[in-house]
Order: sequence, then C-alpha cells, then structure tokens
Amino acid sequence: MNRHARNRPLRWLSLAAAVIALSAPADAQTLGGAVLANALRQGGYVLVVRHANSPAALPDKATADAANVKLERQLDTVGQDQAREFGEGVKAARLPVGDVYSSPTYRALETVRLASLGTARTFAELDEGAQGMQSNADAARSAWLRAKAAEMPRARTDTIIVTHAPNIGGAFGAAVSDVAAGETLVFRPDGRGAANLVARIKVKDWPLLAK
Repeated sequence: MNRHARNRPLRWLSLAAAVIALSAPADAQTLGGAVLANALRQGGYVLVVRHANSPAALPDKATADAANVKLERQLDTVGQDQAREFGEGVKAARLPVGDVYSSPTYRALETVRLASLGTARTFAELDEGAQGMQSNADAARSAWLRAKAAEMPRARTDTIIVTHAPNIGGAFGAAVSDVAAGETLVFRPDGRGAANLVARIKVKDWPLLAK
C-alpha cells in the first residue's frame, strides 16, 4: 500500500470531523461569563430553576413560617439566602424578566418571593409527585416541562420557571439530575419545538455573571 492510500482513511476522518463541527448548532456550546450575560440581556432564553434549599422534614406549627399555613416543606436559612442571592443576581445582571412560572408548593413560591421576581403563575404540572424526592417525575409532567422550556419567551424577555429536581431530571435526563438547590439551567428555544441547554448557573456564580 502506498503512502497516499495509507493516509486516505485519516483524511476522511478529518473531513467527517470538520463536517460535524460545522453542522453542530452554535447554542449546543456552553455559554459563560460576559458572553452568557450579554446573551441573556437580549432575551429569548428560558431559565429553569430548582427551588432554593429546603429540608425534607416538614415543620410543625411552632417552626413553620407564619404564611406556611399548610405546614409544607419550607426554605431554611440557607435556602432563604439562596433565593435572595438568585434574585439579586438576576437584577444585577440586568436580565429582562418576562413570564415567571412556578410550582404551587410553598418552597417554590417562597423562592420566587424572596428573589423578588414578581407574581408567578402556578401550574400543577410543575409540582412534584406524592413521593417527593424519592419519586421520578411522571411522563406527563416531564413532557410539559420540556415543552415549556422550548416555548419562545415574549419579545426581548427571558422566562423563569421554578420547579423541583425530580421534574428537571425527568424532563432533561441524567446529565442534569445533579441539579443543585437554587441552580439555574439556561435553555435557548430553537423555534421548532425544542430547546438547547446552553448554561448552568449555580447561586454562587450569579455575582460573577453580573460583573
């Protein structure tokens, strides 16, 4: 076999790699820093947020927040700080917040309230199953969340969705099943019924994004 014949498979592999690289959508690349901040300021993104830190144990009447009349799970002091830091980061980064959707649970609505995101529309589909963290999101709720993440936000705004870890894992797969309390997943709807995950923002990262 001559030298040119031996090199032909390598040339074909290089060509194939180049074609794949050129055909990959730009939003498939992870955004970060100033590039991410500037993109979010233009609007057109959907931010899916896991509610801030909340202990699994239910409070009793003596330890429940005054507004937590149903004695649901509630944010602890860490979660309250996370929610405020998230809201401060959104404001400092000058994000054009449009629609805000939330699970109807107390801890999700407290995340919205302490983040000063305005009044959220609640949806039962953003709630979690009866078994809570021990349950995988059912197919209907997973499909609903995927569809919402793929909806184009109102012009020049970003949509924020506050929900639960099982829903996020069920909707977007094992790659994001480690989503932390208060963490934000940033999706870019493609206008064709799907959305690309372009960034993950932990609570501690918001001050850096705002700079």
